[in-house]
Order: sequence, then structure tokens, then C-alpha cells
Amino acid sequence: MTTLALATRDCGTMLRRNLLHMRRYPSLTLMLVGVPITFLLLFVYVFGDTLGNGLGGAGGRSAYANYVVPGILLMAVAGTAQGTAISVAMDLTEGIVARFRTMAIFRASVLTGHVLGSLIQTMLGLAVVTGVALLVGFRPTANLVEWIAAAGVLAMITFALTWLSVALGMVSKSVETASNLPMPLTLLPLLGSGFVPTESMPTAVRLFAEHQPFTPVMETLRGLLLGTAISTHAIVATAWCVAITAVCFLWARALYNRDPSS
Repeated sequence: MTTLALATRDCGTMLRRNLLHMRRYPSLTLMLVGVPITFLLLFVYVFGDTLGNGLGGAGGRSAYANYVVPGILLMAVAGTAQGTAISVAMDLTEGIVARFRTMAIFRASVLTGHVLGSLIQTMLGLAVVTGVALLVGFRPTANLVEWIAAAGVLAMITFALTWLSVALGMVSKSVETASNLPMPLTLLPLLGSGFVPTESMPTAVRLFAEHQPFTPVMETLRGLLLGTAISTHAIVATAWCVAITAVCFLWARALYNRDPSS
């Protein structure tokens, strides 16, 4: 077999391992899906009428449901990243990674299995969250091509944050630490345009909200799904995702290749 074929086989084996973990321990997946759905129901049914009218006009709950869904989707992505960090830290603390290092396998396959498994888990979770959003009043205007583009944007940010979570899981000294390090990611939709327009924020908060990575992603999703103006948000979102992926991939690879005794 060629080197590429061997690498592909090893990556596929590690992917199957992570998918089996997902099937055998569904509680983590349910939790990662349940949290954004809880926030969706809370904001739509408790705050939706007031916040929806505050967006301009008298759209009420239905208008706010359309506005808030991109932020909820990003919360789901961030939550799955937390689960990936925990999974990586568990492999490290239980010694399975040390064992993999001694085996004649494609070294990057261990990390690739985590990343691809998390990507699949996230996209399935996002489908569930989107389905619930449609039930509570989300009414997108997107055509098929725009839906596919929106799925691509979500896959892009998921891929980037998964590499970040892999690195955070590897740098953590314990599973508890790994579960805490990615938690600030779940706050970024709140500190962006996920739940209210950035124009309503104080200057310092608004500047942060407008220049953090989640805001251009959420605005791009709104543009694709609801027909609002995208402007340069898609370019900025892509640049953020490429930068995060490149930096975190190199960081994770360096952590994996380091001397285990150091």
C-alpha cells in the first residue's frame, strides 16, 4: 500500500473509534445539543416578544426567532468543541495516546480522528437544533444553494474550533481543566451579534463584539438564511477560520509530537 493509502486507512480507523465512542456514550452528545436548545426556547419564549419588538417594528417573537438562531447555532458549535477537548484529555490521561505513539500508524491519524468525529457530531447536532428552531418559529428564506453555503460556513467554523479544542485538550493537565478551558467560546455569541445588534452595546463592548470571530460568521449566516446584507462579513469569517485552523493545527501537532516525559 502507498503512504497515502496507509494514512487514509489509519485516519479512517481513528474516525470509527471516535464514532463508536459517540454511540456508546450518547449522554455527552445529548448534553451538547440540549444546552443550545434550552437557550433557544428560553430566548424565544421568555424574552422573544420584548426583544423582537426592540429590533425595530413590531415583529415580536417571530422576528426574534429569526434573529437569534445563528447565535444559537454558534453556541452549539462551541459546546461541541468543549466535548472534543474533554475527549482528547481523557485519551491523554488514560494513556491510550502514549500507546498510539508506540504503534506503526500515521501519527496525525489520532488527531484527525478526533477532528473528523467532532465535525460529524457537530453537523448532526446542528441539524437537530435547526429542526427545533423551525418548530419554534424560525422562517428562513434561503434557497437550496444558500442552505448548502450556510452548512459550509458552519462546517468551516466547526473545523477551526475543533482544532482549537484538540490543542486545548492536549495542553490540559486533567479532564477537569479541559472541560473548563473552552467554556469562554460559548460566551462569544452573547458578546457578539448573536442575541442583540452590536449597535445597542456600549462602545468598548461594541468594539469587541464587532471584531471577534463569531460575529462575522453569524452575520454571514443571517445573510445566507434570511437575505440580510452580508457585505464583507463572509471574507472576514473565512479569514478568521483559516487563521484559527492553521495556528491551532500547528499547535496541536507540536503538542502531540513533544517528548511525553517533558
